[in-house]
Amino acid sequence: MASMTSAIPTAQPDRVVIGGIDTHKDIDVAALLDCAGMVLGTAEFPTTRAGYRQLLGWMGSAGHLGGVGVEGTGSYGAGICRQLSAAGVEVVEVNRPDRSQRRRRGKSDALDAAAAAEAARSRNRIAIPKSRDGQVEALRVLRLTRVSAVKAPTKALQLLQQLIVTAPEQLPDQVGELPRMELIGCCAAWRPHSHDAADPSVATRIALKKLARRYLQLAEEISDSDTLLDGLVTDLAPQLIAVTGIGTDTAGQFLLTAGDNPERVHSEPAFAMLCGVAPLPASSGKTQRHRLNRGGDRQANRALHVIATTRKRCDHRTQAYLKKKIAEGHTRREATRSLKTPHRPRGLLPAQPGTSHRPVPPSRPASRRADAVKVEPPTRGTTLTAPSTGTPSKTEEPAP
Repeated sequence: MASMTSAIPTAQPDRVVIGGIDTHKDIDVAALLDCAGMVLGTAEFPTTRAGYRQLLGWMGSAGHLGGVGVEGTGSYGAGICRQLSAAGVEVVEVNRPDRSQRRRRGKSDALDAAAAAEAARSRNRIAIPKSRDGQVEALRVLRLTRVSAVKAPTKALQLLQQLIVTAPEQLPDQVGELPRMELIGCCAAWRPHSHDAADPSVATRIALKKLARRYLQLAEEISDSDTLLDGLVTDLAPQLIAVTGIGTDTAGQFLLTAGDNPERVHSEPAFAMLCGVAPLPASSGKTQRHRLNRGGDRQANRALHVIATTRKRCDHRTQAYLKKKIAEGHTRREATRSLKTPHRPRGLLPAQPGTSHRPVPPSRPASRRADAVKVEPPTRGTTLTAPSTGTPSKTEEPAP
């Protein structure tokens, strides 16, 4: 049952109310505001299907539910977010609370829920959450499993090699000089007797056998995951993996960044900001410059860097672009940074015909560059097309 912390006035069907939810592992704390921002009530609900239904009914009992702001839609708030979306309620992701307001008002679950509702009411500090109800969500789950499987063999191999170094003398002499895969196969084929495990030499052989078999099992698991991911990414974005330099891993990351509802990425500049590659203005007075963007989805940023590095080696258009940027006075690092920045899309993908772009000025002052040339300040141009396009949206910026 819901735990009421304040009562709701008599229901008024024609009244529009805004909800806010502070999510936790076991309970969700909800708050309701009217259109003027006055708190109508707060309550706690368990994070179960029955609790979600109670929360939705409680919010709808005070009037017409105009929207709900939810904290943590990608973690503890994923369940209630799906329930609200299925009921046709507009859900927005509430970003980090205002620290100055928290210092003035204090901290509690009810206050956080009310702050989430206020953010949804004022359309401030909000983003569009990922729907997490389609093939991209399946791709995310499989990629997480693969990532953990890729990290584990390295640890197993390192431990195996450490045990060989400290093992009794006959073991290092027997397998110490073998190549990696021969070493794994040799250790996996051992059949030491477990009843002699008190002997350090036998115990070491048992440990090495277990580590070697773990390594082989993880390699098979990674291979199976790659087969599943290749099929999913090919079905979701065949046009993306057909581009030189983009493979299953990088294409899959772009799909995760866009989400199952790519229409939330309403423009190409928004996608650039989402990937953390849109240069930010850092000008003051007569100094006109831009700085690196340290925000956004860093995994998507890494994928762009991998694509740029690959295309620098094997794509003639990218190589010509780098030569042109270096001739303009940019360093090689600055040229690569421009290549990553989807403001054209800098050679990563074919540029849109009939679109002109002015170069981004180097970050170093002219006095420190050889053969410096005068360049125009950057303008907002076209950017790297999102992996999966959708209908343009007029709502807020997407959540990472």
